[in-house]
Amino acid sequence: MAGRARLSKPVGAPTRGTTNPNRLRRVDRWLATDPGVSALLRHAEDPLVVDLGYGASPVTTVEMARRLRVAHPGVRVLGLELDPERVAVAQSAAEPPWLDFKRGGFELAGTRPALIRAFNVLRQYDEADVAAAWQTMTDRLSPGGLLVEGTCDEIGRLCTWLVVDVDGPRSLTLSCKVSALDQPSTVAERLPKALIHRNVPGERIHELMATLDSCWAAAAPQRNFGAKARWVETVRSLADRGWPLLGRRDRWRLGELTVPWSSVAP
Repeated sequence: MAGRARLSKPVGAPTRGTTNPNRLRRVDRWLATDPGVSALLRHAEDPLVVDLGYGASPVTTVEMARRLRVAHPGVRVLGLELDPERVAVAQSAAEPPWLDFKRGGFELAGTRPALIRAFNVLRQYDEADVAAAWQTMTDRLSPGGLLVEGTCDEIGRLCTWLVVDVDGPRSLTLSCKVSALDQPSTVAERLPKALIHRNVPGERIHELMATLDSCWAAAAPQRNFGAKARWVETVRSLADRGWPLLGRRDRWRLGELTVPWSSVAP
């Protein structure tokens, strides 16, 4: 994959195309309410959001567009896919100029979006390819723009994502349906490609997973008040053990936690 080179055709490899309604609701909810994203979209000269690699059905792009426009009525959403047949299928859901679909890959079809969502796109790549893919995308962002790159399970109960800018990753967010958790480290199977193979002893992401499980076990008495209460106590205990946390505390009740990239970077 090219970095800063001029690109004349879609760049990337086709995804499997697997998708389901509401699969990406957790990251959509975060995108619609995160203060940093809100400020970005509010002040962008062109609040264009690209959904890269939406799959065989445009349903999750349509859902994101609807959710974002509730909070940010001026947002435009563009779904990009490498497969022209998928683009043709998606056209029935298009509502130009607010929602449209084109053929494109990491080069973003020549656009300069304020925000990119790229979910379940890099899982099929080698870890060594990730940084180049990030750079190809972030080089094409408008000033101050962000890439949200992540992975989730098939029905959206386990979800993780990185926020990346032109200087590299800034944060990691974990988001889970806590009532379905055996233990927090279950989410490790859905870590972004940059981290999934690093969940081994000696790596910081492994330390985070192990500490979360320990805090979860210690918070077992809170399960009498429900899984959300147990998760909130788990995250509070994680902070007490010295882990830096980002974002608002009210997000904890949604099964979320966010840490700086520096705390988990390989």
